[in-house]
Order: sequence, then C-alpha cells, then structure tokens
Amino acid sequence: MSEYSPHNGDAGVHAPASRSVQKRTLILNAAMRHFAEHGYEAARVGDMANHLGIAKGSVFQHFGSKDGLFFESYKSALRSLPPYLDVPADVRDAGFFAVVRYRLSLPATYWEQYSVPYRIVLLGNYGSDLNLKKRIARFVATEDPLGASALLRMGIERNEIRTDVDPVLITSILECTFERIQDSLLTGESDRELFHRTGHVNGNREQVIDQFMKILRGAIGTTNGA
Repeated sequence: MSEYSPHNGDAGVHAPASRSVQKRTLILNAAMRHFAEHGYEAARVGDMANHLGIAKGSVFQHFGSKDGLFFESYKSALRSLPPYLDVPADVRDAGFFAVVRYRLSLPATYWEQYSVPYRIVLLGNYGSDLNLKKRIARFVATEDPLGASALLRMGIERNEIRTDVDPVLITSILECTFERIQDSLLTGESDRELFHRTGHVNGNREQVIDQFMKILRGAIGTTNGA
C-alpha cells in the first residue's frame, strides 16, 4: 500500500478535517489565555475572535456558545495539570499522606508554569455559574483527570486510608478539602475574599499544612497508617 500523500484519493477527506482541528485548537488556546486574563464574566467571544482575525460565528461553530467554549477550556486546563501521583519516587514510596503534603508544599514558583490552566480551573471551580459547575462536576467524576482514585487506591492498599467509608465519599472529601486548601495557599493573597474562611497564612505556611494534615488524617486515615 502506498504512503499517504496530498495526491492520494483520500486527501480531500483528511485535509479539511485536519484544518478544522487546527483551527479549533487555535481558538481554544486563545480562549484559555483570554479567560485567564479577564475572568469568565468579563470575557467576550467577539474579542477572542478579533484577536485571532476570524469571524465570531466561527467560534460558535466549533464550541456552540461561550459556556461551551469555557467548558472545553476547563477540560483542557485540568488535563494539563500534573496528576496527584506525578511526584518524585521517594515521595510516592512514602505513601498517601506524603504525596498530599508534598503537593501542598510545592512553592508558588512551581505552579507558575501552569499559570493559565490553573487560573482557568479556579474560574471553573469558583467563578462560573451553576450549569457550568454541574458539567464540570460530571467531567471530573467521569474522567478523573488528576487521578484522585489512583491516589486513594494507593492509600487503601498501604492501609493508610480507612475502608469503613465509601471510597467515593472519601474521594469527594479529598477533592473538596485538599484542593481548596491548596488554592488558598497559592492564591490567598490575591483572592483573599474567596478564601476568607481558611485563615491567614502570615508566613506560617508550613503550620497551615501541618494543621490540615492532622485534620485529614483524623478524617480519612487509619490508626495503623504511617
């Protein structure tokens, strides 16, 4: 069989599809930067289209609506963040709670490389409407892009995590508490009103992490866990 070339009979089938995918990716990347800079409410699809030099209708053709565009931006953003178990081998070998502590202890400079996707995730989790939050919740529960279930399974296998509670509930507790405290540690100064119930770090970041780990161990840890 000959190799594919632009002169093959199927060129007319693949070329338009490829251009469509490339355009969709171009729009999505521009939208992520725009949402990250302006927020969800202030973002304008028309401004994104003008920036790319394309028709506004072209954006809607690919994503349906502003909500659809943001939802795809959120999915792309969350998929690009490092999974829970993407940690050094020695940290992973130390177990569930070592992984959680390591993630919380990562400096803000580490997350600078993920500044755009991280901002998109924050907007989706805290700054979008109820319908979008429902779609986001279904996506996270179905795909589990950060690997929360794999982290929990490791903890259970190591006898660090209690088994008398539904694992789905424990996963939910982990996501709600761990992610919120991480967001607070990373953005508390710039978004103080968003995290006013998590207290003031005031230079005692490690103390906050220590207190959170104590609470987390008490809630989902076993008496035999390390």
